[in-house]
Amino acid sequence: PRYRPDWDSLDARPLPAWFDQAKVGVFVHWGVFSVPAWGSEWFWWHWQGEHRSDYQRFVQRRYPPHTTYADFAPRFTAHDFHPREWAQLFQRAGARYVVLTTKHHEGFTNWGSPVSWNWNSLDTGPHRDLVGELGQALRESNIHYGLYHSLLEWFNPLYLADKESGFKTQNFVLKKTMPELHDLVLKYKPDLIWSDGDWEAPDSYWNSTSFLAWLYNDSPVKDTVVVNDRWCNNCSCHHGGYYNCADKYKPGTLPTHKWEMCSSIDKLSWGYRSNMNISELMDEASIIEELVQTVSFGGNYLLNVGPTKEGVIVPIFQERLLALGRWLDTNGEAIYESKPWRVQMENSTDMVWYTSKGPVVYAIFLIWPRDNVLELSSPTPSPATQVTMLGFAGTLKWQESPGKGLLITLPYMLPSPLPPQSGWTVKLEGVK
Repeated sequence: PRYRPDWDSLDARPLPAWFDQAKVGVFVHWGVFSVPAWGSEWFWWHWQGEHRSDYQRFVQRRYPPHTTYADFAPRFTAHDFHPREWAQLFQRAGARYVVLTTKHHEGFTNWGSPVSWNWNSLDTGPHRDLVGELGQALRESNIHYGLYHSLLEWFNPLYLADKESGFKTQNFVLKKTMPELHDLVLKYKPDLIWSDGDWEAPDSYWNSTSFLAWLYNDSPVKDTVVVNDRWCNNCSCHHGGYYNCADKYKPGTLPTHKWEMCSSIDKLSWGYRSNMNISELMDEASIIEELVQTVSFGGNYLLNVGPTKEGVIVPIFQERLLALGRWLDTNGEAIYESKPWRVQMENSTDMVWYTSKGPVVYAIFLIWPRDNVLELSSPTPSPATQVTMLGFAGTLKWQESPGKGLLITLPYMLPSPLPPQSGWTVKLEGVK
């Protein structure tokens, strides 16, 4: 059956299975905002939309008089962008999909958009098709490719005129937004479209439902493509494919609808900042904790890095991604293709989280118990119960807990001055 351009019909489309199975993705925020590399990827808006004095001072101190935002574009060189190295890094990080900003709210497109004359990565800056090059490298590495695309552009005259009309006119949508979305789909055949920039106008202005009906019925990716929920000013958490709800969203209980948590290693920005400080970055333990909580609640975890204007993913970001990958090398069995269990976390603590695969239950604990005994009150053991630990050979001894549940004797850890890595997984077979 064909999908109609209305939410009742579109929302009924089953989500392609690959997305729920993937669990882990990497988000990449890259654009002209990577040139000033200060504040955040909203640089242009804070500087010339809000006229913030700290941004104005920054430009006065560092750039010639009368500098405009457009003057940054030629400095967006991507000289050191090696898409295969990126793909290899993302693969080692355990990512099953990658989402690249094809166009942020600044309107600059990272491919040769035919409706973004002279404000795209082919005509100026890198003189390269960044979207296409990364896509090819990811496909060679068997990683799903997602494209982030902003519906709005802060300073586009067509958009400002439509806004002025109370969104009664649609010149911007018809001449810019929709041609670009169709171009991206036909040219790059993405596995995912990560829409954003939706919040100022209704779906009737954006033509979202017509676009999604075409995407699901007639596009070259109609059976495989996944979309998020940012398609209109009241779509988030209600309409679209899976739900983002809000940046860094944490539901607290098990949602009934597939969702994704997007988070950034740099806690203060999504784009690269040259002045970031180690204390402003997520450490390995907090990344793993966020991942485990998200997957336990049935979500996907999309972790962001912002490359430099030259196309370098700085070593501290690489280090965090590789740490995540090492953890997944051992514990990925409890993450990829898993489903939420009947209980998400131990009642008394948010330090033990559950996932499952068929009859197998995984308990992921984030703090190593002092006495080497892990107490789990939620699983009900049986005579056939077997307990193992991912990354450790052999079975573990266990006994029924006096209250309910089970007490598991963990392998002995040598004392170390450093806190051990974060997160270990016990695999429970034959429990209810």
